Amino acid sequence: MKTLRSKIFLGYGAGMVIVALILVLAIALLLRLGRASDAILQENYLSTLAAENMINDIERQDSGVLLILLDFKELGIKELHESEVGFLQWLGRAKDNITVPGEREVVEAIEKHYTAYLQDVSQLRLTREMDRDHAVALYHDQILPRFRTIRDTCIQLRTLNHEAMYTASRQARHLAGQAVLFISLIGGAAILVGMTFSLLLSRLISRPVTELKNAVSHLAEGDYSVHVPVHGGGELRLLAEAFNDMAEKLKHFHNMNIDQMLAEKRKSEAIIRSVDDGLVVVDEKLLITNLNPKATAIFQVDPEDALGKHVLEVVRDESIFQGLKAALESGQPPHLTDEENVLPVPKDDGDQLFQVAILPMRSRAGVIPGAVLVLRDITRMKELERLKSEFVMTASHELRTPLTSIGMSVGMLMESAAAKLTDQERELLGVCHEEVNRLKTLVNDLLDLSKIEAGRLEISLEPVTPAFLSLQASTMIKPQAEAGGIALTVEVPEDLPEVLADPNKIVWVLVNLLANAVRYTPSGGHVRLLGERVGDAVHMKVQDDGPGVPREMQSRIFDKFVRLDQGEASGGSGLGLAISKEIIRAHRGGIWLESEPGRGSTFTFTLPLAGRV
Repeated sequence: MKTLRSKIFLGYGAGMVIVALILVLAIALLLRLGRASDAILQENYLSTLAAENMINDIERQDSGVLLILLDFKELGIKELHESEVGFLQWLGRAKDNITVPGEREVVEAIEKHYTAYLQDVSQLRLTREMDRDHAVALYHDQILPRFRTIRDTCIQLRTLNHEAMYTASRQARHLAGQAVLFISLIGGAAILVGMTFSLLLSRLISRPVTELKNAVSHLAEGDYSVHVPVHGGGELRLLAEAFNDMAEKLKHFHNMNIDQMLAEKRKSEAIIRSVDDGLVVVDEKLLITNLNPKATAIFQVDPEDALGKHVLEVVRDESIFQGLKAALESGQPPHLTDEENVLPVPKDDGDQLFQVAILPMRSRAGVIPGAVLVLRDITRMKELERLKSEFVMTASHELRTPLTSIGMSVGMLMESAAAKLTDQERELLGVCHEEVNRLKTLVNDLLDLSKIEAGRLEISLEPVTPAFLSLQASTMIKPQAEAGGIALTVEVPEDLPEVLADPNKIVWVLVNLLANAVRYTPSGGHVRLLGERVGDAVHMKVQDDGPGVPREMQSRIFDKFVRLDQGEASGGSGLGLAISKEIIRAHRGGIWLESEPGRGSTFTFTLPLAGRV
């Protein structure tokens, strides 16, 4: 029994043999054409080129003779010598490349006349020294006719080789025509043979393949009772039997699992409806495929009308649209700024605030079929934060006055009554003084942070160089670094462009970052302050060789009251980085941490260039 493979092989084998013959014939004809072209170039082109150059050189020699007659002796002799050398070289090449009948006689005539021409020119040079009129007569009577004869003979040589080239070109065209004719005849025969075998094979294969295609279409539409007739032999018969077996199994599987699939779908829809947060599901084209009642209430739309619409028609927020688009393209949740992370929705009693989260959906095969927009109501939380900030500000104001009084009282006691106290009492008094100062620092930090969060921080922006800011901050930290045995280096180029910043506030941020780096870097370590321009901003970096920040703490390092437990290095109020973040945000910059546990940390913040804001 012949297999389908053997039938196809036999059917197209003859066609392939004919194609191979065509290929061999085409290669042979192309080689002949190539040899004909090479002959044109090798046999005639060099002689033509020699003739052209000899014409140029003899004309230059004639110009040299005229220069001698016009009393430009040195220039004329130089022109004669240069052109004579060139003429003789090209004449030698012409003698070595005689390929056309009659070409040898022409070359010999050129050589004969040129020898006489050189003798006449030598005679003219001697005559010119004694009698200019006689030299002019010699030029007109002998040299000029000899020059014209040589030039005409060179032209004859060029014409002779041109005609030979034209003859060879005609022969090549004739050969090309023959090649086209032969290849066309054999190619036509190959086409006829191939079409004949194709028709035979199509009759053999098309009917069972068409039946199988129709069955697949019915199966794709959900008709699992489809059946393909089994006839013939070979692979097509096996394929039909395998398809019928597959359709039977799919039918059994469909009947068994359709109820379970419907139950899972209803369960998923119930979960989406029961979630308190607003959920909007979009496909890869950003068309809404599902949304829960909370989302319909947020955007005040009818769920039936919203389905199938573009997300911008319902959400109407460009930043959310760009975030969803980025999530679908990258397969990762997009990075949203603090402003983009909150969506205000106008209501009768004021804006309702929702925290935005965008999550791409990924199938088991890695395909991203869509994304989910999650909206969490944070209106009450923001109000609580506002009330908390107001309370902290009020409490801090109220605490500042008694703390100042306590600090002054303790200071006076340490100055006036120290001699009357025991060592233990003086030590307790010193501890009290330090704790009062620590409380005052904490209260001041709380007040600064409350002002920043309330938008009351006064910032005086002015153009300033990063090198100046770095110098001010490093000068303040250098004694602390030296006391701890830590090397502090500043690598901020002097030619960095000016940034738009409040010098006092940015120096405070740098001092805070450098102080933290020195605090957590062991003795013998290194702290670096770096600066570089990136686009329309300057990046300032503080690097240290400390233990680094644990991964679980890195996402919360800029939150309020977050401190690292690093033994003796622990300390501070936990507000420095939170205040630094708010100051940099007020400058329209960003601040972030890069840290590898055990390999140190790098804090980076950006400042816009002056004139770019």
